[in-house]
Amino acid sequence: MNAFNNIGFPVSYLVIAGGGGGGDTHGGGGGAGGYRSAFSTESSGGGASAESVLTLVKGVHSIIVGAGGTGGTGNAKGGLGSDSVLASIISTGGGGGGAFSLVNGLSGGSGGGGAGGTTAGTGAAPTTSQGYAGGNGTSNGGAGNGGGGGGAGAIGVAATGGQNSGSSGNGGNGVASSITGSSVTRGGGGGGGRWGSGTVGTGGSGGGGNGGPAGTVGSAGTVNTGGGGGGGGDGTADGGAGGSGVVIFRIPTSAAVTFSAGVTSSSSTSGTDTIYTITATSTTDETVTIS
Repeated sequence: MNAFNNIGFPVSYLVIAGGGGGGDTHGGGGGAGGYRSAFSTESSGGGASAESVLTLVKGVHSIIVGAGGTGGTGNAKGGLGSDSVLASIISTGGGGGGAFSLVNGLSGGSGGGGAGGTTAGTGAAPTTSQGYAGGNGTSNGGAGNGGGGGGAGAIGVAATGGQNSGSSGNGGNGVASSITGSSVTRGGGGGGGRWGSGTVGTGGSGGGGNGGPAGTVGSAGTVNTGGGGGGGGDGTADGGAGGSGVVIFRIPTSAAVTFSAGVTSSSSTSGTDTIYTITATSTTDETVTIS
């Protein structure tokens, strides 16, 4: 389809925000960044169907790859991930995991997990059609285990037990997409951290970071997946940072596409489409120009 009279080009897309950071000290896992897809019949986050294809007219459009949230330190919750943007499409940054005395997770694209602290932390809610909720933490004798962060494809798992018992929650799994020509899973939630010995929550498929065992920091989410960071273990262990997001879109090869100087991108072709993968933007004012 050509852009006659500037009626626009049809654009399929995958827009994933930055994942949330894991919480400090038996912390909840960070929630995955919001996941929005308009490619074939593939799902968006939160069990939603594929969105409608975007029409991009000739001109200048915003493009942002959201950074991952910071891991919690000094008894702080994990930070929120940053939004990713393609023109009018905005994916919401993932929610941070709760921490030892600030126990509840933060809402986001997917919700952060609750901490295992002075009380049992509550996993946070997601953004509709972008992800799933985080899992709850536990409290047992004043300390417990952290719940997993929500993933784009599944709820974060609730923790069980407490000091030297049970397990911290696994992060929710992500969603697979073949928009680039190969199936890749992205948007996994971070695993919860735990108190003492026992089973530690693992990150969800698609880039979620593992939770920290005793005295160990949570693992970071994988870059360009929007994966949530893992919650920190006991002994004031820090949470892991969330993974950065990604913006991928397919547009007819008849469209001329240029990016502003702060955009890091690559491209390939498939049939009549060019596929652009944007892995970083240096400011929040970066653009893509269609002509």
